[in-house]
Amino acid sequence: MCQHQPACPTSDSADREAARLVAHHPEQGWSLLCNGVLLFEDTGELLPDGRIIAPRRTRDAGPLVTAA
Repeated sequence: MCQHQPACPTSDSADREAARLVAHHPEQGWSLLCNGVLLFEDTGELLPDGRIIAPRRTRDAGPLVTAA
């Protein structure tokens, strides 16, 4: 799928998010990478074979503060 030299990481590699952008739609919250990965703004991913990678959330986000 990737025509770049050197080739971008495949969708199965650990660094798959380093592939180049093909389409970017921040208003919709997603980007398509040249390896076929759909990357969502919440850090979730949809791989070309249909597998879902759950969003990665930081554990040190701190306490949630709400207005009274």
